[in-house]
Amino acid sequence: MPGEPPTTYDAADSVVGLARTLRAAGVDAGPERVHAMVQALARLDPGRRDDVYWAGRLTLCAGVDDIDRYDRVFAAYFGDRPRTLIRRRGLPAAQLRLVQAADAIDGPGTGDEEADNDTSVAATASRTEVLRHRDIASLSASDRAAMHRLLAAFRLRGDMRRSRRTRPAHRGTVDARRTLRHLMQAGGEPVRPAHRDRRERPRRVVLLVDVSGSMSSYADALLRFAHAASHRDRGPATEVFTIGTRLTRVTRELAHRDPDVALKAIAASIPDWSGGTRLGSLVKEFLDVWGQRGMARGAIAVVLSDGWERGDVTLLGDQMARLHRLAHRVVWANPRAGRPGFAPLAAGMAAALPNVDDFVSGHSVAALERLAQLVAGVRTDPRAGKRAEVTYA
Repeated sequence: MPGEPPTTYDAADSVVGLARTLRAAGVDAGPERVHAMVQALARLDPGRRDDVYWAGRLTLCAGVDDIDRYDRVFAAYFGDRPRTLIRRRGLPAAQLRLVQAADAIDGPGTGDEEADNDTSVAATASRTEVLRHRDIASLSASDRAAMHRLLAAFRLRGDMRRSRRTRPAHRGTVDARRTLRHLMQAGGEPVRPAHRDRRERPRRVVLLVDVSGSMSSYADALLRFAHAASHRDRGPATEVFTIGTRLTRVTRELAHRDPDVALKAIAASIPDWSGGTRLGSLVKEFLDVWGQRGMARGAIAVVLSDGWERGDVTLLGDQMARLHRLAHRVVWANPRAGRPGFAPLAAGMAAALPNVDDFVSGHSVAALERLAQLVAGVRTDPRAGKRAEVTYA
């Protein structure tokens, strides 16, 4: 407001948070690119929103395919307000401060609406960074709207595997056909041998989303996460099933580009929304009908559930062992694991854990970003092997 000193915010958290969200959206925004963006902001005019946008676009995007994702993430992360400023304080690049815009610069305004429009990029970014770590069940309606925008930018790509198809390479197996063709083109003169190597393709991802009554506060966000995951750019289609008292395949309903339309279609097709939980029998049904045919073979199976089981927990343990033998990796995301003092005391959770490679929390946007990294094969702990140690947030 006029006459009051502008509020300052630390830019480091905002820029790093933007990069994390971009990585969850499938953009390779590594530390080098983040450092380049900070250097660009030091040379440009951070008082203009366009400069902030272009500094990130020219440094964090690796190609044309990343631009559309960057635009969506930038709008979701920083908001759509045009009156935003970042004032340079003459500090080192790593200590840039994002400050609130003054009315004297943007022009006179009246009322709360004008004051809200003068909120800076930094304030929005700071709130978004806090939102990323908050429990989804505790969010207000306005915070949920911001969370929906962040989840819409997600991309879930499976870990890479080597396919049977080959491609030209600098090293590997000698490609006799291409070598002979080059030899003929050179008129019989000696040529360097051509090589070929096997292509890499992302693995299939299968999501089993619990929509029972105990998961009602998280089901909407997890299905939006599944919607974004099912619209990845290339590779095998992501398969999504809901589990409660029945097993329902919702991959077709999630084909709608609009997540709201997709969730309405899912609500109409799921007869057991907010009902009971029969995890063991439903995992068995999935394996009998879909998994044994090949959907789970070599795939990354992700179970998003709190582990509450009304049926036989022994059956759940046996079927999880069966799923573990078929899949490349089994990941379990439990939203309850993000609460202080959590321990897997539920009988179903305890029965499933011996056959789970990675156990993570799924209670926040940041936790879902971590889940996306695990599915993509990114591990922050270099000592972790195939079977990761169970961790509690």
